[in-house]
Amino acid sequence: MKRILTALATAGLGLTGLLVAGPATASAQHASDYTPPAPQWAQCEGLPAGIECAMVEVPLDYGNPRGQKIKIAVSRKKATDTANYQGAVLFNPGGPGGSGLAYPAVMTTRLGAALAAKYDLIGFDPRGVGSSEPALRCDVHFFDPVRPDYVPSNLAEELAWVKRSKGYAEACGKTYGHLLDHMTTVDAATDMDQIRKALGQSQISYVGYSYGTYLGATYATLFPTKVRRLVLDSIVNPERVWYDANLDQNHAFEARAKDFFAWIATYDATYHLGTTGADVEKAFYAARAKLKAAPAEGRVGPDEFDDTYLAGGYLKSRWPLLANALSRYVTASETAPLLAAYATYGDSSGDDNSFAVYSAVECSDAKWPRNWGTWHRDWWQSYRTAPFLTWGNAWFNAQCAYWPVRVTHEQRIDGRQVKNALFFQDTKDAATPYQGGVEMHKRFPNSRLVVMDGGGNHGLTGRGNACIDDIWKAYLSDGTLPASKPGPDVHCAPFADPVPPASATTLMKSSAAQDDDWVPGER
Repeated sequence: MKRILTALATAGLGLTGLLVAGPATASAQHASDYTPPAPQWAQCEGLPAGIECAMVEVPLDYGNPRGQKIKIAVSRKKATDTANYQGAVLFNPGGPGGSGLAYPAVMTTRLGAALAAKYDLIGFDPRGVGSSEPALRCDVHFFDPVRPDYVPSNLAEELAWVKRSKGYAEACGKTYGHLLDHMTTVDAATDMDQIRKALGQSQISYVGYSYGTYLGATYATLFPTKVRRLVLDSIVNPERVWYDANLDQNHAFEARAKDFFAWIATYDATYHLGTTGADVEKAFYAARAKLKAAPAEGRVGPDEFDDTYLAGGYLKSRWPLLANALSRYVTASETAPLLAAYATYGDSSGDDNSFAVYSAVECSDAKWPRNWGTWHRDWWQSYRTAPFLTWGNAWFNAQCAYWPVRVTHEQRIDGRQVKNALFFQDTKDAATPYQGGVEMHKRFPNSRLVVMDGGGNHGLTGRGNACIDDIWKAYLSDGTLPASKPGPDVHCAPFADPVPPASATTLMKSSAAQDDDWVPGER
């Protein structure tokens, strides 16, 4: 280990470079000194009729609300059931880096027309994302295939990836400079309160998924009296933000990968990859090695393969499509299904906006190890028991070791002043492991925690489980919460595992039906 650490230091990759000033901490006090101009609403381009879009102008730096302004893209589908009007509800799909502009359409379906009609449904692109201005892009070709293998076979390959990650951080710093000082979750949450003001609402309701749960919890911490109803689904552990949370993910995704392999084995008559999970796992890694030697159509190498199959850890409805692609490649050397799966789930080439925002937020929210020796130790230790995700996850986050903003504030999540909240968590969630729901429930003593036991899905509400949806819709209808009990307040039975469909057409439709909130590249 000493020799390796010496090599890391000699390579000049164990210490950070020049740092710009730390991010200013947005505060409710400073935010109260600013009121945005009235938004100018117009039909959203590319969205269904009746969904309007506008820009909400907010301060770049809430410590200087009279200074430079940026624009937050907001969408709205106005309530039509005005007799039972419930106010505005904001949605965030996660990321960080996920666009929410389409969510008034998405949530109309999930909530059902009758309940959706009672709310102004509000989507938005957080600062830096998508249609907001400016939108961050540091290196649009960073994810172009075929990239160097995530899993380093020697120290030189590891250091090459470190250099690549450091280069990305430097590119972001050169392109955006002082903008990166104001990309924290606290900043984004304070923007949400400006959206509230722009909508003319005294309070807002909120539904957040994945990272959106941390954003919502941050908003509730900063502006507790402005929260009407709060739904957090698939919850970030506020105790583990963010370095430790990613290490936790490695092991949770490993468990889901093994569940996926075992499921394929139960349908060996369909997929012909082996009758045990171990057999299928062996076939999976053999396919990965083959792709490293000869990427499929010059486009899907080992990294692109990893990114594609990571999607199966989020929703098991994707398993048939992914299993079919693996089977056809292994048993018949067919690349078309694999290329199609990559295009659907793994391809982030040509635009790094979501990754740039992910980096800007997570690298600025909390402290990360700044010496590569710490990463080297922790991630190799993780890889020994969790090879499925570990090194791909390392390189999705390694830029934070060299990020050009020094973290000066870490927000403590505190929901004690929030009067009511409703949380949902799956015990086998890989992206936001179960303990996150437990910890957030503790921090919001007036919340209720609804647990799905062993479903393995990331994102539970609005997907057709009656136990989950009845509770969710009752709360959003009139504030009804389940009775409080020790530990989780309600346990719901899981979604059933999928069954291989009879045709390729059914295969694509059944998978796509569950993917209305998929954020490419999300970890």
